[in-house]
Amino acid sequence: MWSWSFTWSILPEILQAIQTTIVATLAGFVLAMVGGLVLAFGRRSKRRVLSWSSAAFIEFVRSTPLLVQLYFLFYGLPAIGISLGPLTSGVLGLGIHYSCYLSEVYRSGIDAVPRGQWEAARALNFSIGQTWLRIILPQAIRPVVPVLGNYLIVMFKETPILSAITLVEMLATAKIIGAESFRYLEAFTVVGLLFLVLSYGSSLLIKKWEQSWNKQYMQR
Repeated sequence: MWSWSFTWSILPEILQAIQTTIVATLAGFVLAMVGGLVLAFGRRSKRRVLSWSSAAFIEFVRSTPLLVQLYFLFYGLPAIGISLGPLTSGVLGLGIHYSCYLSEVYRSGIDAVPRGQWEAARALNFSIGQTWLRIILPQAIRPVVPVLGNYLIVMFKETPILSAITLVEMLATAKIIGAESFRYLEAFTVVGLLFLVLSYGSSLLIKKWEQSWNKQYMQR
C-alpha cells in the first residue's frame, strides 16, 4: 500500500540527489556543445587527416554504448594511472558521447547556410574568424536550437545510467532508500514524477526561448 508519510519523509533526500543529476546534465551538455562544434569543424577541415580522424572518432563513439564508455572512463583508465571520480567520469562520458551527435547537428546547420553568405564574407574581406563568428555560426545555430534542446532533455533522462559507475544521483538514491526500507514503490514513483516534471518543464522553456530568439532575429 502507498504510504504518504513515507513519501514525504524520503522527498528531501531525493530532492538533494537531484542536484547531482542536474549538475551532471548541465556540465555534460556544455562539454557536448563545445566538443560537438570542434568535431564539426574537424569534419569540415580541408586537411584529410583531421577530417578523417574526426569522422572516425564520431563513428566509433556513436557505434558503442554509452555504458561501455562510462565503464572505460571509470574502471578502465585507472589501469593506466588515470583515476577519475564518478561525477567527473559521468560528465566526461555524457559530454564525449553526445558531442558526436551534436557535431552532426552543427554540421547540418552549417551546410544549410547559403553559399552566398560565404561569398559575401570574402567580398567584404572578412577574416576566417569574423566569417564564422559574425556570419556563419549565428545563421547555422539558430535553426538547430530545438534539436539542441531535445538532446539536453535526452541527456537529462540518460543520467540514471551514471549509477552504474557509483554516482549517487536520483535513481541510485531511490534504490538505496528501497534497499533500506523495503519500500520501492514510493521512491521510484517520486523519481519518475520528478523526471517527468523537469523534462516537460524544460521542453516548454526551450520552446519559449526559441520563439523569443526567433522574434529578436526577425526584428534585426
